[in-house]
Amino acid sequence: MFKIAVLVSGGGTDLQSIIDSIKNGYLSNCSIEFVISDKAQAYALERAKQNNINTCVIERKVYKDKLSDKILDIVSGKVDLIVCAGWLSILKGQLIDEFQNRIINIHPSLIPSFCGNGMYGIKVHQAAIEYGVKVSGCTVHFVDNGTDSGPIIIQKTVPVLSGYSAEDLQSRILEEEHKALPEAVGLISRGRVKVENRKVIIL
Repeated sequence: MFKIAVLVSGGGTDLQSIIDSIKNGYLSNCSIEFVISDKAQAYALERAKQNNINTCVIERKVYKDKLSDKILDIVSGKVDLIVCAGWLSILKGQLIDEFQNRIINIHPSLIPSFCGNGMYGIKVHQAAIEYGVKVSGCTVHFVDNGTDSGPIIIQKTVPVLSGYSAEDLQSRILEEEHKALPEAVGLISRGRVKVENRKVIIL
């Protein structure tokens, strides 16, 4: 069984897409061992509990610079992949080294546009609309020592229609996130992803 830990900070709809994909057999070879949140009030924790998944809360305001070390303490030797699903804290240090090319994140834009420090949530979609792009989307990428800078695994696109609000775009892209994240987990769990320098090759 391919074991994963999911990191969450909010409502957990991306987490739910993985749970649903395990239940419907798309990710039949996967199990979620831990759902870890940096916020005690995150509804994603409730989603995990409803599905009998182990939960851990590591408050960012408590652990601060030791947050990544605490995550490593929990998952080291116990999971094959870490999935950031609406996770807002920055990962760093030994966790990145030990899980090189084994941590993935989903970002609600087509990286390298509208990403990096301070670009999260509705801010991303507002920036895309203000810039006037005709296409946006989401990106699943490996996590490295930068912010949204790791090798790209999957990108899904959506048209940015005239009259779209940031909320409209967010809602439309979220639909694609719920497809892209399970797809990436599935490819990795089946050994179909190879990384060469910055390029991800799907075998």
